Amino acid sequence: MTASGDTEGGRGAGGGAHVRGAPRCIAIVGTYGSGKTTLLESILALTGATGRKGAVDQGTSVGDAGAEARAHGMGLEVNAARARFMDEDYVFLDCPGSVETAWEAEGPLAVADAVIVVAEADPSRTALLQPLLKTLDARGLPHLVFINKIDKSDGGPGEGRVRDLLEHLQPLSERPLLLRQVPIWENGIATGYVDLALERAFVYREHAPSEVVPVPDSLAARAEEARYQMLERLSDHDDHLMEELLEDIPPPRDEVFDTLGREMRDGLVVPVFLGSALHDHGIRRLMKALRHEAPDVGGVRARLGAGEGGTVVGVVKTWHTAHGGKLSLARVLSGTVKEGDTLVTADGRQHRVGGLYDMTGLQTAKRTSAGEGETVALARMEDVATGDVLASSPALANPARLMGDPPAPVYARVIVPADRKDEVKLSAALHKLVEEDPSVRVDHAEGGALLLGGQGEMHLKVAGERLSGRFGVRVDMYAAPVPYRETIRKAATARGRHKRQTGGHGQFGDVVVDVAPLPRGSGFVFAEKISGGVVPKQYFPAVEAGVKDALLKGPLGFPVVDLSVTLTDGSYHTVDSSEQAFRTAGRIAMQEALPDCAPVLLEPIMDVELFVPNTATARVTGIVTGRRGALMGYEPREGWPGWDVIRAQMPQAEIGDLILEVRSATQGCGSFAATPAHLAELSGREAERIVSAHAA
Repeated sequence: MTASGDTEGGRGAGGGAHVRGAPRCIAIVGTYGSGKTTLLESILALTGATGRKGAVDQGTSVGDAGAEARAHGMGLEVNAARARFMDEDYVFLDCPGSVETAWEAEGPLAVADAVIVVAEADPSRTALLQPLLKTLDARGLPHLVFINKIDKSDGGPGEGRVRDLLEHLQPLSERPLLLRQVPIWENGIATGYVDLALERAFVYREHAPSEVVPVPDSLAARAEEARYQMLERLSDHDDHLMEELLEDIPPPRDEVFDTLGREMRDGLVVPVFLGSALHDHGIRRLMKALRHEAPDVGGVRARLGAGEGGTVVGVVKTWHTAHGGKLSLARVLSGTVKEGDTLVTADGRQHRVGGLYDMTGLQTAKRTSAGEGETVALARMEDVATGDVLASSPALANPARLMGDPPAPVYARVIVPADRKDEVKLSAALHKLVEEDPSVRVDHAEGGALLLGGQGEMHLKVAGERLSGRFGVRVDMYAAPVPYRETIRKAATARGRHKRQTGGHGQFGDVVVDVAPLPRGSGFVFAEKISGGVVPKQYFPAVEAGVKDALLKGPLGFPVVDLSVTLTDGSYHTVDSSEQAFRTAGRIAMQEALPDCAPVLLEPIMDVELFVPNTATARVTGIVTGRRGALMGYEPREGWPGWDVIRAQMPQAEIGDLILEVRSATQGCGSFAATPAHLAELSGREAERIVSAHAA
């Protein structure tokens, strides 16, 4: 290897000229705490997009710009920022890293030309990246890995740390990881790197370009070995390069760079770079790799199957601002968008563009038009939702949606306005909240209460803060009720007689019913065995309605299921009988009969699948059994090396905050899916506790 005075990470003498094209859109993703937002700040400072580098812990970053993100010191929604590097334009989309807000990245990933995956230099945390890498592989998204915090000395012995990290990461990626740099270590701390494509060494300088130095003698053999391994990986998809390696012909530098760019754009390899976002180490080399090797918006159109020949725009994020109204962050996939244009969705709905803005965090700058590849905010698109595709004609609005449905909630709470007069206001605020974050779901709980569902405790806490801070509605949240039921164990017969004389026509209804248990899951069956017309036929429906009234709240206080009721006898009055009288009589009969039928509490049981790294399987199975769950077995998760699927049946009452324990046991990456299975009898102290609490 040789050393020369070339600038940091330059392509090298004779490198092929890069043709300037449409602005690129780059998504930045990674796990919570990996340093994504700090990387964005470093890029913005390097490119001169900001006057000075912001800091997350000081609340001065462009990313994590929302009030809730500032308060919690973590990314909670997508932030966009523009930058210009070597005469080319970029928009970076900083995506939150928490598993609870992971769906925020769906829109940005759909329209991004390439993705930077920020990984920590800590092998013990690599499993957290697997869901993200699976998503990128499934979508065929070109991406590279930036191993951040390489300057830290707490990751083990320096020499083997990167190789150990890659050994942990590679099984998680369907595509080969291609190490592009070998770190230079001094006393266990990375002080620079050898660029394997350039064959040059660089020493980091604090907040300044790295300095070119000779390759250390102690590292020359390792660098040669790593470079050959890189070329071998590249030659798997390049016959000419393979021939050169077999014949010991050093490939020209231009050929190496052309192959690197082509194979990244085609999704054949995942380049791996090193650095420290905090100290601006390795950032210029990362930006040059994006400039030369990342694809442009044409790759996005091909990936999505988007139409061409007109204007096509994909909406990736929605905000409701206090003064500017609704803003829809969108990428122009083809054509040009101007203020006042009318765009349509695939179903023909028309939407007028009320304005265009560049976004830097939550700051906006007005503009009049945006061309192909631009990422801008569209103003006042009231009926447009995150994920919509808009176009100059319905035929071009392809695909109709950029993303699928949000994940099912794993954590839910009943939500009520702190001030009852805000009930109407709450409905409008929830509509805006769900527009901003479609992974929040609003349903109705038992008894009609509003149920707010999401991906975890922090997710719903932030939702509550947004309702208060952005939309002016303070709310209280409570544990969601469990839909307990009750049934009967034995049969009984009872009479219900309703007689009232109030002057003029009175009320009279008289019925006898037989009540009997049915097998679990049978529901409710009503029949009649009346002879001699003792109860006229026209009153049968009224009796059934009265019976159903009584079943809404049985002796234990819950709806009653799985029983049959047969009308067997009764009497009527030609003047005073009515449908209402017989409905009341039917209810009275049931209220008399049910306490004699040995009522028993039923609790809902759920089929649960838990998805966890196999290192946490034992801990999670212990959590399941500790929550009255019945283990049905576990097996390797298909297509997920190092993960298991645990199958169990658990009471719904035990699932309310299950996700909190599962995430705690799995470094935050475990999850589960639950579906109703059946109702099971519950007796003893637990049943007594539930009945008493419900009555109170």
